Amino acid sequence: MSGPAGRMMGPPTEKSMNFRESGKRLVKQLAPEKVTLWVLFVALVFSVTLSVIGPKILGSATDLLFAGIVGRTMDAGLTKEQAIEGMRKAGEGGLADMLSGVDFTPGQGIDFGAIGTVLLIVLAVYVGAGLLMLVSTRMVNKAVNRTVYRMRQDVQAKLSRLPLSYFDRAKRGEVLSRTTNDIDNIGQTMQQTMGQLINSVLTVVGVLIIMFWISPLLALVALITVPLSVVVAAKVGKRSQPQFVQQWKTTGTLNAHIEEMYTGHSLVKVFGRQHESAEGFREQNEQLYEASFRAQFNSGIMQPLMMFVSNLNYVLVAVVGGLRVASGTLSIGDVQAFIQYSRQFSMPLTQVASMANLVQSAVASAERVFELLDAQEQEPDAVDAPGLPVTDHDELRGAVELENVSFRYEPDKPLIEDLSLRVSPGQTVAIVGPTGAGKTTLVNLLMRFYEVTGGRIAIDGVDIAKMSREELRSGVGMVLQDTWLFGGTIADNIAYGAAGSVTREQVEEAARAAHADRFVRTLPDGYDTVIDDEGSGVSAGEKQLITIARAFLSDPVILVLDEATSSVDTRTEVLIQKAMARLAHGRTSFVIAHRLSTIRDADVILVMENGSIVEQGSHEALLEAGGAYARLYAAQFAQAVVEVE
Repeated sequence: MSGPAGRMMGPPTEKSMNFRESGKRLVKQLAPEKVTLWVLFVALVFSVTLSVIGPKILGSATDLLFAGIVGRTMDAGLTKEQAIEGMRKAGEGGLADMLSGVDFTPGQGIDFGAIGTVLLIVLAVYVGAGLLMLVSTRMVNKAVNRTVYRMRQDVQAKLSRLPLSYFDRAKRGEVLSRTTNDIDNIGQTMQQTMGQLINSVLTVVGVLIIMFWISPLLALVALITVPLSVVVAAKVGKRSQPQFVQQWKTTGTLNAHIEEMYTGHSLVKVFGRQHESAEGFREQNEQLYEASFRAQFNSGIMQPLMMFVSNLNYVLVAVVGGLRVASGTLSIGDVQAFIQYSRQFSMPLTQVASMANLVQSAVASAERVFELLDAQEQEPDAVDAPGLPVTDHDELRGAVELENVSFRYEPDKPLIEDLSLRVSPGQTVAIVGPTGAGKTTLVNLLMRFYEVTGGRIAIDGVDIAKMSREELRSGVGMVLQDTWLFGGTIADNIAYGAAGSVTREQVEEAARAAHADRFVRTLPDGYDTVIDDEGSGVSAGEKQLITIARAFLSDPVILVLDEATSSVDTRTEVLIQKAMARLAHGRTSFVIAHRLSTIRDADVILVMENGSIVEQGSHEALLEAGGAYARLYAAQFAQAVVEVE
């Protein structure tokens, strides 16, 4: 089977990671969720506001408690000023300075009623903050799930627009990894970090405002450690980001290896390659382990470092705050609140740092998805594509004409050059030749799986480049050497070839025409037997019969058979040939065959070598000519004699 295999293998080119641009593009994916994000933002603003004023209110309760303790130790009837002046005269100037900032009344004890009121207010504030945080969490879930839903839609639509050449280059497991693992990683990371990141930024802003309101000096002390935090985050992030890129790249490679080994597990065992397969898995698994370990370790050290910076901030605030209380500049309640604010200020920075590994991992996954979305697409259909020139199915002609067609998979390696061919409606054209001659490539060009690099192909006089692909392919039925079935019943697999809904009678009629009805009825559930995408439970020949029945049901204008009977026995092959003759009546058929005995009755036999048609004619005429076809036929006949002997 000729084609791009072996010419264009290898994964798509990996680009270097551009964290900033990929991050911006990922954020832009949230643009359709503007309303939800505004609700999220407003809820978080009010939630953070309530959370920020909570410690300040709670600090007033501490001041009331301390004022009551101080007041009840003093004689009643004195004013605050008199009590402090008395302390100074008694030589207790330091205590007098500290109590000067306390709002106490001599002789009056703790006002539990006022303290209870303050505590109830604090409770209401924190309950309100929690409820608003619940609203914001729901908004995050809504926005992220919708965004990931759209990304999956975009990827699915992109896969349908990619040319066959992309899948020839990319490993299937690698593509699956991008469409599943990477998108899942993006969704999970956004769920865990988006709301928290916004909350952290708002908390830092709100805490800074109230800290400057309470004590500008202490606020400046708290800000001393911020540059250190930024430097730590930048250094660690720069080291860990390439490791996350490598981690997800290696994940895709490992998935591709597993998918290949699972799909071909029978051949792996037949050729005794279990050890090599396991060794390949071990090596790639080791690479994934190393990349994951380095990524997680480099990003994981950020949180301990940030905690150290946070504790340093805490100590500085406590020392300076204590000195301010001793001087009477600040109350104990304000310092208590400020210490809480220092924690609230440093905690978001620590949280952001701890989320850095998740964000970096998500951006690395996003770039892999964007690489897929940015892959070069097949050329779009022409505007106002004319389609097939007739609408009455009974009058479809199926005349095919190739005019000076040229094609090459790589610019410097021509495959087909200046090929011309005219096929009349209803003719059966057999294409033979050695492997790599361009037989399957010719059919791929006819189906517009690839675009010609020169010349034109026309059906019923219409250039297929000017048709829509859907219209072109709706008139063509294909049976390939590599059978494809999907998970479902046998009836569903056969009905897949029909353009619209079909009845069970039509499905069974197609199966009988393809000689599949007999073996289907021997199965436990007949046509309702469920098979998986590997076709487990049916043989290779039976799978091929199902795909042939599918082609019968499609009732095509043009029929393409690429070694369609290679997996069936000789008797079934003869029966299928007769059925194909009935199906091909009045329709154009292209048959690619290696067994020349199967195409003796073809109207025209094309012999291809190196992308060119070197001979064409009937079976008898080509044998008499004694050229390339005669040599191929003689070689097969000699092989058959050897096999018999």
